[in-house]
Amino acid sequence: MRLKAFFAFAIAFVCTLTLPASGQTTKIGVITSLTGSLAAFGEAHKNGYAIALDEINAKGGVLGKKVELDFYDDQSKPDQAVQGVSKLIDQDQVPVLLGSYSSESTKAIIGSVTQRETPLIIPTATADNVMDSKSPWVFRVCAGANDYAKATIDFLKANGAPKKMAIVYENTNFGQSNMKAMSAAAKEAGIELVAVESYEAKSPDYKAVLQRVKQANPDVIYFCSYLLDATTLMRQSREVDLNPKYFTSAGTGFAAAEFPTEKGAGKNADFTFSVSQWLPDAKWAGSKEFDAEYFKRFNSHPAYHAIQAYSALKVAAAAINNAKSLEPAKIRDAIKNIDLASTPFGHIKFENGQN
Repeated sequence: MRLKAFFAFAIAFVCTLTLPASGQTTKIGVITSLTGSLAAFGEAHKNGYAIALDEINAKGGVLGKKVELDFYDDQSKPDQAVQGVSKLIDQDQVPVLLGSYSSESTKAIIGSVTQRETPLIIPTATADNVMDSKSPWVFRVCAGANDYAKATIDFLKANGAPKKMAIVYENTNFGQSNMKAMSAAAKEAGIELVAVESYEAKSPDYKAVLQRVKQANPDVIYFCSYLLDATTLMRQSREVDLNPKYFTSAGTGFAAAEFPTEKGAGKNADFTFSVSQWLPDAKWAGSKEFDAEYFKRFNSHPAYHAIQAYSALKVAAAAINNAKSLEPAKIRDAIKNIDLASTPFGHIKFENGQN
């Protein structure tokens, strides 16, 4: 009897020692682009998440447990993002999901997330059609393509009011959505569209597109491009002597922290204008402190992609604490009712899923 009791105690003791770490933490799933053509943005996401994670855990985590981030690399591919939903929800059983990065990948996962009745918080995906499903499980922190277009038009009206515009856009969900938004905004503002040119992403040569734009002689060009393409487009614009009064863009590649550096377009980034959803000198409480912490950790100043990831995780943590539960439906309801009046990304509150 004593021997049996000893073995029972030993087995229980070993089980205690080998209890998985996840039992001591609350996992939140993250899908983003850590490799592939969009890796620079995924890295910004990861950095923003890291700062938020440390702040959350320093204040006790959620429901008395530390938060652990369960990352899935979508490799900058929509089909991989969909696989990430299956991995994180079905296998890892995360109660809430953050992601993805691109509008293409984000739109691809919405059906899968909705089917699994798990809340999705979108940090960065500007194509407005990612919200078209009206899914009660989907919440977007960032602004959309229509907001980018409106802000750019307001800027142009206040700075010379150009009469002719060309739009150059990546032939993806992101590019198409921003092209449509600007086409409508330009028409409403009385700006003539003299060229609307699409291109295939990650091509090594856009000179034919740029030459057609040059022949149209626009006053302003509006680019809808990620970082690698933005870098190539600006270099080749100089090479073909494309010289409008204004190079503008729908944020993204032109607003990336790397764009004006040697990792991006470098000197070819001079004289470009870009909408940004956040800057370190924004008047929101904590903006300067976020910038300082980011620079301290990563030796660069962040663009808005990092603060959007930071904000998405803060929303998730607040919702779990408010719900007092890890049940996805209760977390969803808590996100619906979230009202964060003062964050480094401003006032966060959702209406029909949109911040």
